[in-house]
Amino acid sequence: MPLVAVLSLAQAVATQALAAESAAQTSERDVATLVADTDHYRPGAALHVGLRLRLKPGWHTYWINPGDAGEAPTLSVQASGGAGGASGAIAWPAPERLRDGPLMSYGYTGDVLLPAELRPSGAGDAPMVLKATAEWLVCAAVCVPEQGQFTLTLPPGEPAPSAEAPLFARAAAARPVASPFAATIAPDGTLRLTGEGLTRAAVREAWFMPLTTGAIDQDADQALTVADGTLTLALKPGDAFHAAPTLDGVLMLRDPAGETRALSVSARPGPAMASAGAAVPAPDRAVGGARMLLLAFAGGLILNLMPCVFPVLMMKAMALTRLAGAHVMARLAGAGAYAAGVVGAFMVLGGVMLALRAAGAVAGWGFQFQSAAFVAAVCWLLFAVALNLLGVFGMGNGIAALGGAGVTRGGYMGDAMTGVLAVLVATPCTAPFMGAAIAGALTAPAWMAMAVFVAMGAGLAAPYLVLAGVPALARHLPRPGAWMDILRQALAFPILATCVWLMWVLALQAGATAIAVLGAGLVLVGLAAWLTGLAQGMAMGDGPARRVRLCRALALTALALAVAMLPGLRAGRAGTGLVASGPAGTEAFSPARLAALQAQGRPVFVDMTAAWCISCLVNERVALSSAPVQAAFRDRHVVYMKGDWTNRDTTISAFLEAHGRAGVPFYVYYPPGNTQGRVLPQILTSGLVLEALKE
Repeated sequence: MPLVAVLSLAQAVATQALAAESAAQTSERDVATLVADTDHYRPGAALHVGLRLRLKPGWHTYWINPGDAGEAPTLSVQASGGAGGASGAIAWPAPERLRDGPLMSYGYTGDVLLPAELRPSGAGDAPMVLKATAEWLVCAAVCVPEQGQFTLTLPPGEPAPSAEAPLFARAAAARPVASPFAATIAPDGTLRLTGEGLTRAAVREAWFMPLTTGAIDQDADQALTVADGTLTLALKPGDAFHAAPTLDGVLMLRDPAGETRALSVSARPGPAMASAGAAVPAPDRAVGGARMLLLAFAGGLILNLMPCVFPVLMMKAMALTRLAGAHVMARLAGAGAYAAGVVGAFMVLGGVMLALRAAGAVAGWGFQFQSAAFVAAVCWLLFAVALNLLGVFGMGNGIAALGGAGVTRGGYMGDAMTGVLAVLVATPCTAPFMGAAIAGALTAPAWMAMAVFVAMGAGLAAPYLVLAGVPALARHLPRPGAWMDILRQALAFPILATCVWLMWVLALQAGATAIAVLGAGLVLVGLAAWLTGLAQGMAMGDGPARRVRLCRALALTALALAVAMLPGLRAGRAGTGLVASGPAGTEAFSPARLAALQAQGRPVFVDMTAAWCISCLVNERVALSSAPVQAAFRDRHVVYMKGDWTNRDTTISAFLEAHGRAGVPFYVYYPPGNTQGRVLPQILTSGLVLEALKE
């Protein structure tokens, strides 16, 4: 054959091979391309495309269910030009099990192809341009999210296998096939398969990988039992075990020769579960749910002692003292209204958080205090409460009215709104037990999440309900007297101090201009309170009705002007100054900076905080800023990183979510060479920090 013909043929073969693979995106961790199994396309004929990842040694990516950690890759391919169409879902090959300490993940290593099918349409008289967008996570000692956009052009013609076709054949061979065996799942997690071929001679090992994250405890042992025609695996149910009517996943069977086959299994409820007529909670799931509810209730109880909510609760205690001689039903009526306000407010906050999560947003506990308008509104509300306690105006048929012969509708509403107020000011003071409960609630089914929020409200309202409902306890309350008026007025000052704290929070959030707006609002709220007091005084003294109506109208106008200023308040994008207020050498939190320090072998202490978080500020003053801890940081060359969550910050929200937390405070120490870190309690002491630093 002439040399020119040989060179032309070689060039044609090389061009043909290149036409089925896009330009590569290369990093230190992998090489990513878009590939196709044919070198030409024909409208209506199936075309297989895929994301090819050539992972460097030690790195891995993830399956559709990443397991205990990780994130599944995504791939979207659009065809344009001579044909149109979009790719379907990824046809996932069976993954490897990747164990890392107590965690079990499912993923891929080496040369990986994640294929999808596309059926081009159109006339097929021009080249087809494939444009793909992909996102994937690669992990080793650290995890790095990656993304890429790829373009691949295929000419029209009779399809022929490309140079990448063997990759698709290998991926297809690794794809699970439909199981020939009948499968059931029992309430205790026992997976049972029956059918011909299930013998000890044919099955040496077996393991199950669910399609749904959290369906089972992936790290738990799966005890295997094989008898003639029957195979059972003892799975440990997880939180999502009963989230679907069937347990779907991949069953891997390995024979004595080491050959492995992957079966796609959809296990239906076994006889014991089916006869019950509904899904029966597995024991571990029930215990886990009960633990979350107990932690939530305990967290609500502890909130009664927190500085945020303590002034409001003192108001309730004083009202209960006034009712010491009233009938038990009168006391319970007010207490029930207060409890309804507390529980209802918790349910609303929980519902908003779940709605934001369902919409794809990242929201944490205390999210409402990241709004400058909300902070200002709460400050004005507490200022009005303080003026009421000082006698500037009255609340009408409020708590005091319960001491009469009956209970009015206004009294119930006053008690309920007091409960709502207690919840609004309590959320920045997240109790130690509440953090775990909230984090668990946000990953649980919606009904369980709402049950957790109800349990928190029950915990906060419980002490007042007990005092109101147990006459023996009520008899130990002090007798009403003149001292109650003095105490009522004295309670105004801790509430005014809370207003000062909220002013500081707003100053950090939105700057000096916001403080001017807040101050103007305080003047308007004070004017409205004074006008309301005048109207009440004239009404009680049979004053002119026209003047009473005028004072009330002016009071409402003042409040309306204050409310009209709220939309103009916006939290700033820059840091709030909490980082600068930390000890010398404090750095602002950054995932990139954290990864760089870990790569250098530097120890890092991460402090996630917010200006509106009382527990955070107390921990910093008592523990983190103490002389022994600061000396230990210097001696061990620990980098102190502070994440400021006063304003909304998606980076910090994602970091908290990745660690299973929903709010601040959050502390984690990364010793040299330890990328997992050690999480510290939410309530710190110097001793706890020093003990962690010894690692």
